[in-house]
Amino acid sequence: MMASRDEAQHVVECDLCQQPVSFFCRRCGVNLCDPCVLIHLRVKSKNGHDIVDYTSKDDDDTCHCDSHPQNHCSAYCKTCDAPICILCVSIKHKSHEMSELSDKLEELLEVIARENDRLLSSKHELQRILDHTTKLLSLIPSVYQLRKDEVTAQGEEWIKLIEKTVKKLHQELDDLQKEHEVVLQKQKKAFAEMFKRVDDMNVKMTKLQKTKNIKDLQTFVPVIQNQKILSDVSQYSFPKFYDYKIDEYLENKLKEKELSGRRTLNVPTVTSVIDTGFPANEEINSRLYDMTVTDDNKVWMGGVSRELKLFDLQGHLHHTVSITGQGRHLCMYNNQVVYSDVHDNAMKMISDTDTVVTMFTTGDWWPYGVTSAASGDLLVCLRKVDQSKVVRYSSTGTVLQEIQYDSQCQPLYELAICITENVNGDIIVTDWKKNVVIALDRLGIFRYSYSGKDSDFDVCSVATDSVGHVIVTDYKVDKIHMLDRDGRFLRYIIPEGGINRPRGVCILDHGEMMVGECLTGIAKRIRYLED
Repeated sequence: MMASRDEAQHVVECDLCQQPVSFFCRRCGVNLCDPCVLIHLRVKSKNGHDIVDYTSKDDDDTCHCDSHPQNHCSAYCKTCDAPICILCVSIKHKSHEMSELSDKLEELLEVIARENDRLLSSKHELQRILDHTTKLLSLIPSVYQLRKDEVTAQGEEWIKLIEKTVKKLHQELDDLQKEHEVVLQKQKKAFAEMFKRVDDMNVKMTKLQKTKNIKDLQTFVPVIQNQKILSDVSQYSFPKFYDYKIDEYLENKLKEKELSGRRTLNVPTVTSVIDTGFPANEEINSRLYDMTVTDDNKVWMGGVSRELKLFDLQGHLHHTVSITGQGRHLCMYNNQVVYSDVHDNAMKMISDTDTVVTMFTTGDWWPYGVTSAASGDLLVCLRKVDQSKVVRYSSTGTVLQEIQYDSQCQPLYELAICITENVNGDIIVTDWKKNVVIALDRLGIFRYSYSGKDSDFDVCSVATDSVGHVIVTDYKVDKIHMLDRDGRFLRYIIPEGGINRPRGVCILDHGEMMVGECLTGIAKRIRYLED
């Protein structure tokens, strides 16, 4: 028999005569050709010989006795915890506790199978973590490029502020220079006149030295006494300039800009009420779901019907658009209203011609809350069975970022429903199952969570204002929570007359918000900041 074709490129030779190999002695580890097999068998060996085809040399699964290598193991010594042959049973291990070799094999195979099942059970979780890590790696370039762009934009803003500040300081110095020049010119003229009077007095005094007219001397004495000298005159000194630290000034200006929010009203007031007219759904006990404000300060509203309605702030209905599904989650994107269609697993937009346009689909994930990001992307809450995540999409549906797990690869959300982006880039989500507000930074790193000031918290929707306040509607307790940008509770917002089952919320101009009462279908315009 010749060596296998796999070794055709390198012919294996017999260890005794260098002819092509055909057999292999497992006990001696020797390659043999046909004629040399008999020669090798004549050689005495304490372990004996075990001749097999060369191609089968690695297929041996026989257990040989350590004390008698020529013998196969046929029993297992429990005392020595070792497999033994028939000779060992009657000699060395005669008084030891024995068992069938097959029983030990079965026991070991059970242990191996159990451990293999343990490893396989972790394979799914390992694959999930591996996929998650792979996605994070793929997102790193785009996320950090986004961060660089933001740094560049912030730098340009600082440069503009510095240039504006320098220009302002130059103007102040120019004005001060003019003022200083006027004062010094006036002082110069006064000193020149004083100098001339001193000369005149000296000339007059010289003439009077020779006079005999005492009346002239008496008249001159009060005149010369009333003449001021330099020590009697206030001098305008040259202005003393100090080193102006532009970086400290800039830092203070930026802090002023960041903290320029107005104070909240002690008692928020309802400035107008809108009856949206959405029908009642007794099965789910709802009328009004969500709302979003346009650039011209009108509000799109969605409720229990296949319609979206556009109201002005005085409550006048301006427009109604028919949609597929219900307007449970809305946002404005590029001046168009966008809504989540959970039936078609799609994000849809209302065009200028009132046509429903599918922007993109979300695969086998159901879309819920949606908000437009400052970067020009869409942030969407998605759900599939018992999983929940937030995805950043481009306008064409390209996935730019997925947020599902924390740094320990544990799920961040159980049921992410409503979402907004704060002025500092935080992504803020309300989780209806965990009953908590969860905030991450723009990279998806955990920032804080808020589970209410009291134990009866029932989180619903969320919005943020231009100062960075986080506004959270509390459905069952009929309250609106106001947090700072770091998730610290500031106060409740409860308007005069109260609020009934608040759900949707959006921020208007001039320190106002619009809050929808889910059960009544009423939307209340609430002023909560001072003018």
